[in-house]
Amino acid sequence: MPRWGVVFLLLLSTTAAAHHSTAPYDLVHGTIIGGVVAKFEWTNPHVEIWLDVAGEQNETEHWSVELESPRILGRLGWTKETVKPGDRISITGGRAKDGSFRLRAASVQFADGRKLAVLPPPEKF
Repeated sequence: MPRWGVVFLLLLSTTAAAHHSTAPYDLVHGTIIGGVVAKFEWTNPHVEIWLDVAGEQNETEHWSVELESPRILGRLGWTKETVKPGDRISITGGRAKDGSFRLRAASVQFADGRKLAVLPPPEKF
């Protein structure tokens, strides 16, 4: 393989690893948000939930919540029908370090009390 091919592969692998990084999120101090689902997108590489949350002065905060891939969530009991717009849920996870309304989810609790994990236990995968 030519040298430029090796360099290209190294750059490609670095970019792929960076895409899945959790570095932008504070995963040490948990955050819990609750609100109404505005949108649920079951797509690769990460499933996303857009959640409308009541802010401190009754202003609506529009949160973007990143979950794992559909494949991983499927193994944890999720389907593309698990969450629907209008559902009232609360999400526990790590908030974006920059203070924006973004969260990396760890679990989701539904109005009926059900709770689904978003992160697989290490020994399961």
